[in-house]
Amino acid sequence: MNKKSKSTNLKVAITGNIGSGKSTFAKFIQGFGYPVVSSDDISKEILAHDSSARTKIIKSFGAQSFRGNEINTKFIADKVFSDPKNLKKINSILHPLVQKKIDKISDELLKSSKMVFVEAALIYEAKMEKMFDFIVLIVSDKDIRMKRYLTSRKSSEEDFLKREKNQSPQELKQKKADFIFSNNGSTAELKSKAILLLKVLEGFIN
Repeated sequence: MNKKSKSTNLKVAITGNIGSGKSTFAKFIQGFGYPVVSSDDISKEILAHDSSARTKIIKSFGAQSFRGNEINTKFIADKVFSDPKNLKKINSILHPLVQKKIDKISDELLKSSKMVFVEAALIYEAKMEKMFDFIVLIVSDKDIRMKRYLTSRKSSEEDFLKREKNQSPQELKQKKADFIFSNNGSTAELKSKAILLLKVLEGFIN
């Protein structure tokens, strides 16, 4: 937490491990009228339009990395989630560009909104903590997270475990986060926690 006193505006991160429900939580926040920036969407935009990033990724992983202007998601996922070196390599290409874009978009949004939220899975892994005034962590039991992932992605347990392995454990993130919300119950319960968060954060705004 960078700002402990009242402020004119706030930049807040929403994070959580795979299948935690951070995207659902972010949608609730957005539904209450606050802007939410998606780091995934920014990554996709960079991959589609940044020729320098595309060149570096093709050089690192091969021409199969793209199908026309679109990233070959399955090919890249197979490459990076099975090899920590490859994951580190693609992160070194994308993370600086994503962070720069997040800052630019957030600063623009804060001209017309008291708070802006950023949904990103790798806040701690990418060492992005200092970019935010508060970090919200959504946590959930591993078996529940896996079930959600398998249901939503129609993917394999092996794929979930590979992705989970490349994220820092929830327990470590809980020691660093400013707000922690458990998501082992219903979406209605999660929505009530989003409402609670907004009430608390609004108290920090002048």
